Amino acid sequence: MNKLSIFAIVLASMVACTSSKSPKSVRFFADTVGFASKATQMDSVYARIFRFQGDSLNRKQALPGARLVICPHDDYAYVGWQYPATLRNITAKTVIILGVAHKAKTFNIENKLVFDSFDCWHGPYGDVKVSPIRDELLRLMPADMVVVHDSLQLAEHSVEPMIPFLQRSNPNIEIVSILVPYMPFARISELANSLAQNIYSISSKKHLEWGKDFAFIISTDAVHYGDEGWGGNNYAPFGADSAGYAKAVEHEYQIVDSCLAGKATPERIERFYRYTVSDADYREYRWTWCGRYCVPLGLATAIRLSNLSKGSSLEGKLVSYSTSIDHQPLLVEDLGMGRTAPASIRHWVGYASLVYK
Repeated sequence: MNKLSIFAIVLASMVACTSSKSPKSVRFFADTVGFASKATQMDSVYARIFRFQGDSLNRKQALPGARLVICPHDDYAYVGWQYPATLRNITAKTVIILGVAHKAKTFNIENKLVFDSFDCWHGPYGDVKVSPIRDELLRLMPADMVVVHDSLQLAEHSVEPMIPFLQRSNPNIEIVSILVPYMPFARISELANSLAQNIYSISSKKHLEWGKDFAFIISTDAVHYGDEGWGGNNYAPFGADSAGYAKAVEHEYQIVDSCLAGKATPERIERFYRYTVSDADYREYRWTWCGRYCVPLGLATAIRLSNLSKGSSLEGKLVSYSTSIDHQPLLVEDLGMGRTAPASIRHWVGYASLVYK
């Protein structure tokens, strides 16, 4: 990208978030180590992905106009080319990002969709405007289904890594951040129905086309595996060695194939929930996907929205599955970035990315 193009992105972003007469409030990055928060960092990360991981990226078919994608949110060093391979399929101006509420327990929040009140989110090329759709959703959603909680949004890292890639592709991008904390499956269905109904109402009134004008991103890493460095927890039911690793990855593909890839259905969504959430306590893991709530809620919302709009059924296509130890990490340390967690046979993370048309 040449200097003129970069200047155009910065200018467009500044204009987008300074049009209000009142002073703007900006949500800055929670993680400036794993993700690129500066233009120079993002330019270098992007160039290095194409230089060192371009073969993997180029082998994947682009599917522009996607209605929904599932994207990992771990360090750029580990996820690498899966970010652009997944997010390049989002071509809509408005993106509703359904993120993990990692710190929900700290704030004693559950059973509600968590919104923010910021005017903009920081991007490496300038501030990214929050879509007016957020405030319309807050007006329309029942009060017992939503909460505005800036402190939880500020502490959360699962939404922000997508923004630099989205902004680089479209400097006029607008976002809505919704975090999904602990909740039983029945509550997921209830919230998804309401969210879909209100998105349908807003999009119909504004003549917005799903996939063209707005789209969804579900942010989640796959399994968190190992017996070391997980706060004293043992997340290695198959063992923390090469045999355990192979069995864990096989189990991961079983989840993806039976729940996520292919046609999205209510039965497959509930199956994913049962794979990942404890039967005894919905706050506990059965299998350690951090997105065990936002994945089923996002897909349930999408199915309901498709039914309301009489659109085609959602078909998920696997972009890639990888782990933090099956490839060489991208070099980012010289950019003032790094890795926020170790990667070894005793501590690794899985990354499943899918595109839904």
